[in-house]
Amino acid sequence: MPDAEDVRRIALSLPDTTEKIAWSMPTFRVAGKMFATLPEEETSIAVRCPKEERDELVMAEPGKFWIADHEAQFAWVRARLTALEGEDELRDILADSWRQAAPTRLLDAYPELGLPTGE
Repeated sequence: MPDAEDVRRIALSLPDTTEKIAWSMPTFRVAGKMFATLPEEETSIAVRCPKEERDELVMAEPGKFWIADHEAQFAWVRARLTALEGEDELRDILADSWRQAAPTRLLDAYPELGLPTGE
């Protein structure tokens, strides 16, 4: 089961990522643009997610994903760390959020982190 240190290690392994405390919680940014946070005593993560996909995730796996009231109008979703299937799922979630925030120059420089193919 992943924990906050796994989130931190994986997020900071992504290119041009930094950690910054904002709103009294760790946030992770690519090229200065936020793509993940560690709210709720670091037992969950908040990540970027298109609203349509976010709603489908929450309906399909409500024990894993939810939408915080104050983030409902934004394209963000929360995930409970204890509900994740392991480090691979955490890595996929963080990389997907990173791709949504990363500038084109980084997506071009790191094609292995680019948009998933065949999905």
